[in-house]
Amino acid sequence: MTTETVGASDRKTAPEVPTRRAELLAFLTLAVFIWPIVAVGVVGGYGFLVWMFQLLVGPPGPPH
Repeated sequence: MTTETVGASDRKTAPEVPTRRAELLAFLTLAVFIWPIVAVGVVGGYGFLVWMFQLLVGPPGPPH
């Protein structure tokens, strides 16, 4: 059986506080790269669903 000794691994450390530069970099990454890709994906996905729906049931309009 092994026993554990109280050492450096048991000390509680304060969580790192993000710096202003890190927060700005995270915001710019989200604003410039992530959200535009997500927006294009959502709009493209919706367009694809409408296209497939119209292929299956026909375009909207009055019945023949």
